[in-house]
Amino acid sequence: MSSEQQVHLYDVVIIGAGPAGLTAAVYAARKQLDVIMVTMDIGGQTNLTADIANYMGFEYISGTELAQKFHEQVEHFPITTRLGAVVKSLAAEGDHFHVVTSDGEVLNSRTIIISTGKHSRRLGVPGEKDLVGRGVSYCATCDGPFFRGVPVLVVGGGNSGIEAALSLSKVASEVTIIEVQDRWPADQVLMEQAERAPNTAWLLQHEVVEIRGQQQVESVVVASGATGEQREIPVQGVFIEIGLIPNTEWLGDLVELNEWKEIAVDCHAATSVPGIFAAGDVASTPHKQIIIAAGDGAKAALSAYDYLLRQGVVQPQRDW
Repeated sequence: MSSEQQVHLYDVVIIGAGPAGLTAAVYAARKQLDVIMVTMDIGGQTNLTADIANYMGFEYISGTELAQKFHEQVEHFPITTRLGAVVKSLAAEGDHFHVVTSDGEVLNSRTIIISTGKHSRRLGVPGEKDLVGRGVSYCATCDGPFFRGVPVLVVGGGNSGIEAALSLSKVASEVTIIEVQDRWPADQVLMEQAERAPNTAWLLQHEVVEIRGQQQVESVVVASGATGEQREIPVQGVFIEIGLIPNTEWLGDLVELNEWKEIAVDCHAATSVPGIFAAGDVASTPHKQIIIAAGDGAKAALSAYDYLLRQGVVQPQRDW
């Protein structure tokens, strides 16, 4: 048998397993495509969401519960999963794509679906890096229970920041929310809920300029955007919720990115490279929501299937 015959060629490699990647896997499998999913974890950012009240079919569900339900549905299909790995490089080679994972595995595929999501933006202030895991956190859902009965600060007044403050107000002694703008950018319904919490304090037009502490966070220094005046606030936890950065740095210049470093896609989830599709928060689709990411994952899988049909490498299949 020749070396070429020994190379396994997948129909689809799905990179990432958040709502977009998991949904793409199910839809690809329903078209009887040979699918492998490469991911560090299952669920992605959904696992970091405490309360979900806007995913159709569930009046209320936690992020971890919803991610588990996604995963359980994936397990009903013959989908190969490489868990605990990330893709280090992706290249086009002739009529297929060459994928190398962080554990050294080499995968070859006719199409690619990228659903790598985003990661938390850092403040970039003194003390932040040194105190990560020692009071500095980017996940109130994950770390909030460790701050019972102590004062904390939430940086960022958007939806994610106010949701974090709401969650923390149930355990912390006091929650201070700080926003650099002169208004709160969060949805009004969230603001109303947070304002009813008796242990919250609010700071508009302020920014964190330093996080202080020896072994643990002890305080933050904030500066007024109006006057420049600085003051120190004693806290034992700092939760940073100032936005997300697309996980696209590993792609280099392989596909076109927009000004926010998201993968530019058309209405079919297709990228600038034929055979590569993108879905979820990593893509340029507007309105980053779990339900939209899941829909985009389905669209990407169906578009990959249509691409393979046009290439003549798969036969028409009915869903099963």
